[in-house]
Amino acid sequence: MGFEKFLFYVFALITLWAAGMVITRKNPVHSVLFLVLAFVGSAALWVLLEAEFLGIVLVLVYIGAVMVLFLFVVMMLDIDIATLRAGFIRYLPVGILIAAVMAVEIFLIVGPSNFGLEAFPAPEPASADANNAADLGRVLYTIYLYPVEIAAVILLVAIVAAIRLTLRRRPDNKYVDPSRQVRIKKGPKRVRLVKMAPEVVVPAEVPGAQRAAEEKS
Repeated sequence: MGFEKFLFYVFALITLWAAGMVITRKNPVHSVLFLVLAFVGSAALWVLLEAEFLGIVLVLVYIGAVMVLFLFVVMMLDIDIATLRAGFIRYLPVGILIAAVMAVEIFLIVGPSNFGLEAFPAPEPASADANNAADLGRVLYTIYLYPVEIAAVILLVAIVAAIRLTLRRRPDNKYVDPSRQVRIKKGPKRVRLVKMAPEVVVPAEVPGAQRAAEEKS
């Protein structure tokens, strides 16, 4: 086994382990951090496949920008961990069954008979002057133009939904309505003046002071 294949297995195991930790951690913030590790492993796999542009974009865009948004949304949603844990245990058998079915389907589709070296031989190594970004852009905006546009619309809808979730009202927070503040007028309901009689505080250590204060009153 060559060094390149060894690196592939190492990063593949790291990616699979991090993906499993994403869905099994109790703390949502920890899940997001493990998702960052999964993205790093995926970026390393892209680099091994000579797709350096995709690996760099995965690190810069997803880890540098999208994961910040994920952390912001997760910390603003105030998720009840106990409720999530109860639901996780409740639907664990169904989840295991669905995962097993998906694993069998993936093995039948992405198996050696369909994606082996006989069906798809190893490509020739790319030359030193190959432009990975230009080749990818040419394919995306010619053959896959409509899927790219549909993905952009879906991401826009996801951004709007995330903003709407973070702006919901919570019963334990106080809010100020600017329109009600502008309509306020002076009157007895707004300000009330209370007149109270003054109290005389007499030090206990001064003899006869209490009697003099009572005579004055």
